[in-house]
Amino acid sequence: QEQGEAALTEAELEQRVEIFLAETETLWMLDLPTAVVSTEAEGAGRVLERNKIYEEICKAKIDSEYFEEKRVQTISGAAKSKEVQCETISTAEKGMVVTSWDLDNSLDASEPEPAETEEATSPAGERSQSPTAAGHSQAGAVPSATAIAESAAPARSHEEKECHSGAILTSAKLQQDLVVMERILMENIFQPKLAVYRQIPVLIEPVVTSDTEAEAGEEEEGEEEKEEQKQEEASEPEQRAAEGAGPRLEQLWSYRCDLTRGHSVSSMAWNRVNPDLLAVGYREFVPRDQKKGLACCWSLKNPMWPERIFRCEHGVTAVDFSRASPSLLAVGTADGRVAIYDVRSRRDAALLDSSTSLNKHKGPVWQLRWVEQDRGAAAGDKGERLMCISGDGRMTLWFIQQRLDCSDVMEIKRTESGKKKLPGERERKSEGPISQQAAGMCFDFHPEDTDIFLAGTEEGHIYCCSCSGKEQILGTYRGHKGPVYKVAWNPCSTDVFLSCCADWSILLWHRDCHTPLLTFTSVTAFVHDITWAPKSAVTFAAVNEQRVEIWDLSVSIFQPVLSCAASPEGNLSSLLFARNAECLLLGDSCGQVGVWQLHNLAVPSTDQV
Repeated sequence: QEQGEAALTEAELEQRVEIFLAETETLWMLDLPTAVVSTEAEGAGRVLERNKIYEEICKAKIDSEYFEEKRVQTISGAAKSKEVQCETISTAEKGMVVTSWDLDNSLDASEPEPAETEEATSPAGERSQSPTAAGHSQAGAVPSATAIAESAAPARSHEEKECHSGAILTSAKLQQDLVVMERILMENIFQPKLAVYRQIPVLIEPVVTSDTEAEAGEEEEGEEEKEEQKQEEASEPEQRAAEGAGPRLEQLWSYRCDLTRGHSVSSMAWNRVNPDLLAVGYREFVPRDQKKGLACCWSLKNPMWPERIFRCEHGVTAVDFSRASPSLLAVGTADGRVAIYDVRSRRDAALLDSSTSLNKHKGPVWQLRWVEQDRGAAAGDKGERLMCISGDGRMTLWFIQQRLDCSDVMEIKRTESGKKKLPGERERKSEGPISQQAAGMCFDFHPEDTDIFLAGTEEGHIYCCSCSGKEQILGTYRGHKGPVYKVAWNPCSTDVFLSCCADWSILLWHRDCHTPLLTFTSVTAFVHDITWAPKSAVTFAAVNEQRVEIWDLSVSIFQPVLSCAASPEGNLSSLLFARNAECLLLGDSCGQVGVWQLHNLAVPSTDQV
């Protein structure tokens, strides 16, 4: 082909060429002729004739002596499995209670009413049926208006019953009765534990038996009494040994529910008037999966569900009840918000909120407290004020008026480093304005002079400050190497205070000495909270990561008199002494507040101060 091809000239290239495109012949790749022919087709007669001949041949073979029937095994095709997916069939059991009067009413409603007929009385006193009524009675197809009304009466009565039952379920009287029934059930369940908490005898239910059982059990009771006497005699030395063994803790119950699971207890506070009402703040420590905070009010009447639940957008970091208005609960959150709730109301909304305030905190509100302070120069003119300390380095005083607003009591400044400047070293420039503020962590007002308070910072310093006067900082206490989590004045010896820190230590301070008097360290773990015993000058409690410790300085200043693991599921985060019982409340990172009974704790004396 290459040799036969010649180069085209320019004239040939310019010449017009016409090309006609046409379809090629059909190429059949697969042809399967059909085995069925329609009766209306052209070759239908020929196919019918062939089928008739085939049938005659088959009949002839059956009658022939040369025909023999044999069976042949054929190959069976591969089995196919088909799966069908559908929803699971769910079953449910339903039942209802039917009383005798319900049966009577249903029978009365199902019985047909006799058709009323129009009757006319003749002057002679004889009754005759009118033609119209007779026609209706004979035909029976056109019901009267009275029959329609009577047939609709059962339907209306059923609707009225449903409306009446709905009104009963939503009535305030039923809700109050359910609350009373809930209280009775809780008393029955927790009666032994509550009796121990109240320090009253535990009631034992008598065993009710019939006359025959009583006669048969008299002999057994006599033998049981003898065995009990022997057991009591044998257990007396053990009880005496347990009483003299030292302090111990016994768990009574825990305030917990499904709502608080997954949260961590951040703070607790008793109501000032009702000692059985406890406010607990909950937050979430994991920053990636922050949950909404909760502020719950628990009561001894129901340890299984809180009386009030206040939901917050961020984690709750501090709670405290007012003394002047015991129904007001102050709540501080991790975003710097301060809110006041009225526990008498079941509404979730706050009574007052600092979100609209121009002076609101920019950091977490780590602690807040209602404090009684002098309002003016008049003697005895005291008022209650709300004080807060935040991570933005400010301690504020909040005014409760038509809206919630605050003013700064003091700003905590960072202290200069104690390192000496080396010879030839240049002076460093001053730090930026953001780093000038030191984060405030905790505070505590003096039990006698409410103008003086302690403030712990993230740097590890403790400041003794005054609310009045030009010089706010009266002294600085340096001894901790990490954030100070809690400071607490001694309620009996008012010149002594405690502090706990992330450096694993608890320090005992005197107001006039800027160095710690004693250092308490038992385990290598953060000490999250400390508190003095209410009526003791030498006893205090502390919680670290896993254990709770009871220290009695009259016994030992080196080791706690009691140290035990009180939260196997999580880490302990806060503690609080009960006001009207010898109990200790422990909050953990799982949302539980355990109530623990203190046994064999030393009785406070007057010479402890």
